[in-house]
Amino acid sequence: MSHNVPKLNDPSLLKTDVAYVNGAWVKAKSGKTFEVHDPSSGKLIGTAPEFDAEDTQKAIDAAAAAFLAFKTKTGRERSKLLRKWYDLMVENAEDIAKLITWENGKPLADAKGEAAYAASFFEWFSEEAPRVYGDTIPASVPGNRVVTIKEPVGVCGLITPWNFPAAMITRKIGPALAAGCTVVAKSPGETPFTSLALAELAHRAGIPKGVVNIVSALKNTAEVGELLTTSPIVKKVSFTGSTGVGKLLMKQSSPTLKKLSFELGGNAPFIVFDDADLDLAVAGAIASKFRSSGQTCVCANRLFIQAGIYDKFAQAFAAKVKDFKVGGGYTEGVTHGPVIHERAISKVEAHVRDAESKGGKVIQGGQKMPELGPNFFQPTVITGMTTEMALASEETFGPVAGLFKFSTEEEVVKIANSAEVGLAGYFFSKDIQRVFRIAEALEVGMVGVNTGLISDAAAPFGGVKESGFGREGSKYGIAEYQVIKMITYGGMGQPLQK
Repeated sequence: MSHNVPKLNDPSLLKTDVAYVNGAWVKAKSGKTFEVHDPSSGKLIGTAPEFDAEDTQKAIDAAAAAFLAFKTKTGRERSKLLRKWYDLMVENAEDIAKLITWENGKPLADAKGEAAYAASFFEWFSEEAPRVYGDTIPASVPGNRVVTIKEPVGVCGLITPWNFPAAMITRKIGPALAAGCTVVAKSPGETPFTSLALAELAHRAGIPKGVVNIVSALKNTAEVGELLTTSPIVKKVSFTGSTGVGKLLMKQSSPTLKKLSFELGGNAPFIVFDDADLDLAVAGAIASKFRSSGQTCVCANRLFIQAGIYDKFAQAFAAKVKDFKVGGGYTEGVTHGPVIHERAISKVEAHVRDAESKGGKVIQGGQKMPELGPNFFQPTVITGMTTEMALASEETFGPVAGLFKFSTEEEVVKIANSAEVGLAGYFFSKDIQRVFRIAEALEVGMVGVNTGLISDAAAPFGGVKESGFGREGSKYGIAEYQVIKMITYGGMGQPLQK
């Protein structure tokens, strides 16, 4: 049963009460489901199956059975399957965007951007699949010949978050399939329907049964996660989410010594030096801080503005934020939507009130917007931030920008690097020597120089420190799903036979 349904061009892309296992649409064995609500209105969208360990085991077994044949396909064959899936995503991009907006709340323009970005991973990895090269290595031992080949690691467990319901799943499935792996993907409990629409397109693209399995759970999320991390059949787990959950999954994976890649929390510094192009820096900060209402792991979380430009920047930045139009994602002209749920809005409000109580000054926004719905918060700008405030050390994951004042490079890099995490960092400067100094000094996996947007299928995405390890996208992304096998041939190099 569904309410407030956006009109899909192809209504069969909305799959309720079923998950996708072994090429078929299946319910949870228990018959249990969980409700998914529209974050804008709080209304019910529909229900999804509450899978448990037994249901998930069937998906793992299907993936294991499919792996035997799928790993023998040539890179070119796998490439064609991914390309077909990509083409179907492009054809159905409008419907995918509508589903993203419906269950995630982001404005339709953002969702269209995500649909294109998500599809681009299938395109990219369809082009990587035929180009998996080994090496011929000169041996130290006369008569030996050494070669390496790259093989798929096996069945992969993929666990994805709600903030990019399409892109987080394609960024993992694309390289896995390109490498020759099969997957069991756990869709986010808040946003399961986008991933099931992608499963429907996989089915139409002719992806063999069991190669892609998509399971859903909300209450049983921990149980499903535990099975994926402890199952001896699953050889690799890739997770995007919080650092705390990442640590738990790593611990659970240790008895079977799985290959892991984790993209965890960030606390991105965004630094504007006095010599920056002010308009460019303001535009970059708007894009980086308020994308998806601040709910991305690479969002600018701490904005450091050099003393000489601080007041000018704060004024220009707040003026732009004032022009935002907040509302439901389908409303014409809306630039920013709600946060995902009640816990999220509580955290946002707590960070704002904490900053105020410690001397921060709200110069724009700062309040909930109950007239729009339960999860709306005004895009907020706070000046006079200090390192004692919660926002300095915790990821807000909401539409709040706190502006910290600094004087020297040394000072700002020290504060930026004091975080336990290191995913993305951004800075704005026109000084070429400074650009290299700061880019090399920041303890992060990704740096944006004079830009606030760094996501691209061609670029390696990932962090350092407690933001995790492994890289997604790029020429490096496929390696996370491969193992290198070395083969030594002995008794070679004898003289030609007479």
